[in-house]
Amino acid sequence: MELNLKGQSVAVLGAAKGIGRAIAEGFLAEGCRVRGFDRDPQPQPLQTAGDMVVGDVTDYAQVQAFAEGMGEVDHLIFSVGASSGKVGLPFWNLEPGDWARVLEINLIGAVNAAHAFAPALIKRGGSMLFLVSVAGQIGSQTDPPYSAAKAGLINFMQCVAKDLAPHGARANALSPGMVQTELNHSVWAATQAQRPESSRQTYQEWADEKIRKVSHLGRWQQPEEYAAMAIFLASEHGRNITGQTLNIDGGQVMHS
Repeated sequence: MELNLKGQSVAVLGAAKGIGRAIAEGFLAEGCRVRGFDRDPQPQPLQTAGDMVVGDVTDYAQVQAFAEGMGEVDHLIFSVGASSGKVGLPFWNLEPGDWARVLEINLIGAVNAAHAFAPALIKRGGSMLFLVSVAGQIGSQTDPPYSAAKAGLINFMQCVAKDLAPHGARANALSPGMVQTELNHSVWAATQAQRPESSRQTYQEWADEKIRKVSHLGRWQQPEEYAAMAIFLASEHGRNITGQTLNIDGGQVMHS
């Protein structure tokens, strides 16, 4: 399948590690010009033809400067996620003050990115892709602030898609299930902190048990799978796909 993306410009916010890193490397492999943005103060360099900028998605001025520095942009990828670091089961285990930073990173960070990049993408008839979560579709009790933020991002993506459509530009969301990333590790750490020391599980024990419970296919999802879908959606083969939330989750979320 010819994707014909060579030479196109791609901005990846959250490109230092995990899914965002895999997506950035995937576009580079297709011959795209990729620039990453991440708050990691010592990000590993991308492959040849890609570079990294250190910044914070919650600071609109930094995101705007990053967008302006890129000039022409064909595709924006927002692959940023942060949990509360606590277990909200029930939700009153958390304090209202635990919500603000999670919403600011996961939702307002995406709003900042959309505002900063929309003018360039409209000119190019490009696309936006937001990494969300199955938690945003099922009301996950594990971390209500994160779940609510990702649900809000799915709704915001739909608004963006409607606004971009008259300009020939598109917006979609990609929803991960169980992926072995730093975010997934942070969920494990938070859940174990709530348990008596004698009943705590190793990460592998916890992850294997959760996979059996939530994934119908019973296996992990891999960052490269999201990269493949992101690249497909950015290509001409995805030109009629907009306003959609696509799950790569082993069957965790099924809408009947």
